Amino acid sequence: MNKIQIYDTTLRDGSQAEDVHFSTEDKIRIACKLDELAVHYIEGGWPASNPTDQKFFREIRNYALKNSKITAFGSTHPAKRTPESDPNLQSLIAAETDVLTIFGKTWDVHVHDALRTTLERNLELIYNSLAYLKPKVKELFFDAEHFFDGFKANKEYALSCLRKALEGGAQMVILCDTNGGTTPMEIKEIIDTVKAEIPDIPFGIHTHNDSELAVANALIAVDLGARQVQGTINGYGERCGNANLCSIIPNLQLKMGMECIPQQNLSILTSVAHYVAEIANLGAFHRQPYVGRSAFAHKGGIHVSAVQRNARTYEHIVPELVGNKQRILLSDLAGQSNILFKAKRYGFHLDKDDPFVLDLLSKLKNLESQGYEYSAAEASFELLLNRTLGRARKYFSLDSYRVLESKRGREEEPISEATVMVRVGGMMEHTAANGKGPVNALDNSLRKALERFYPSLSEMHLVDFKVRVFSINDTGDFAGTASRVKVLIESADKISQWVTVGVSFNIIEASRQALEDSLNYKLFKDDQAKLTKAIKDAEKG
Repeated sequence: MNKIQIYDTTLRDGSQAEDVHFSTEDKIRIACKLDELAVHYIEGGWPASNPTDQKFFREIRNYALKNSKITAFGSTHPAKRTPESDPNLQSLIAAETDVLTIFGKTWDVHVHDALRTTLERNLELIYNSLAYLKPKVKELFFDAEHFFDGFKANKEYALSCLRKALEGGAQMVILCDTNGGTTPMEIKEIIDTVKAEIPDIPFGIHTHNDSELAVANALIAVDLGARQVQGTINGYGERCGNANLCSIIPNLQLKMGMECIPQQNLSILTSVAHYVAEIANLGAFHRQPYVGRSAFAHKGGIHVSAVQRNARTYEHIVPELVGNKQRILLSDLAGQSNILFKAKRYGFHLDKDDPFVLDLLSKLKNLESQGYEYSAAEASFELLLNRTLGRARKYFSLDSYRVLESKRGREEEPISEATVMVRVGGMMEHTAANGKGPVNALDNSLRKALERFYPSLSEMHLVDFKVRVFSINDTGDFAGTASRVKVLIESADKISQWVTVGVSFNIIEASRQALEDSLNYKLFKDDQAKLTKAIKDAEKG
């Protein structure tokens, strides 16, 4: 199996994405996770550019990485300086990494307009910078910035930059599609020419996603002989992002027979993608190939029926290979196969002709026609399933509620108060509570009424709250402020997370439904855990 080096630049190029900011601590945590994945190189940043990156290179020395090499990044020295007097090159040396990567201009437009120097002087900058660094580092790479645009504009000059980098001591030159505008057909044509003009050139590939071609371009380059692929986790990066390593790694390993990380490490790829997304404080992209939540999700009844017989019918790989899993969704497209699959998952082995299946399918389609979405709110579906089977206990009954909103002064925050009447067994609880907004007030009031009976509810906390507006009403007209809304509430305790749903023309009522389901699901889940424990204890005894 051919081996390809994976060069991760999430901490540098990825941090240039809009809405992404990594602290030094964030960078260290991500670096440790990437080391666990066993990428070959982790580009920690540009030490000359900011204090955060300087601190990272100091702090990361205290961590004994087992698999990955930390790399510092910088540029060729300015035209008006020498390598010895350039703070940028000195900062690279001060980073004390075994690997350095510097970039240089290879597009004549950039040489004239950005560097404001001559083409000849730029060649000197490339050679001098690399020759100066070469004795001071174990591995030295040259990023040929804007190489493909430069080649299309002035082929001979772009090639001369590569030759000069190799003469200066670069052990590998990285061909960069910095603007992300090159097509796979152009990539092939240009790399073929490079190989013909500079035989046995050691080269890598660095692509951007401005034309939605970054992954494809990287794979084409590898097929043509690239030994290193640069990219970022989840494709984070400036503008439209960098090549997504979460797609590149499994494509190389599973589709092209190229070894890039230890085979067993593929199984943590999904968790690494989610981990980095969490630290970046960005929602995970559900439809991301391989690692997305929806990557192996099936919704249509015909699909589910086929997948149950043979998963290969609608899955191009086994999800577990990349640490993901198959999911069966429920919607108004659902057939009996979806119901049977879900019921089996929850411990119910039903026959397709069981009247219960038809009853549940009818209820499901009717509720989803009103806007309920059980593909996203699986906890609400599990409750519906168990209620239809008569297996869910009624923990409480919310007889009535009232929510009051008031604002006493222009500069004052609104005051929210909720009053509830809740029946638990034969007892009625009448309580009130304030909150930060009407939904929080209602949540606080319900908990105040119920925690005396169910103390475990204090373990719950809100993770996420989403509201979606259906702007078209039941007659097909635009509804405006009279629109129906769907509320999705994600809750969690010490063990798990779950999502519940509510739908109404009234946002408070929709929130009440989702809140009530969330509380009920927590209590139902606790009961199931007690039952499982009791069965295990009985078997032991």
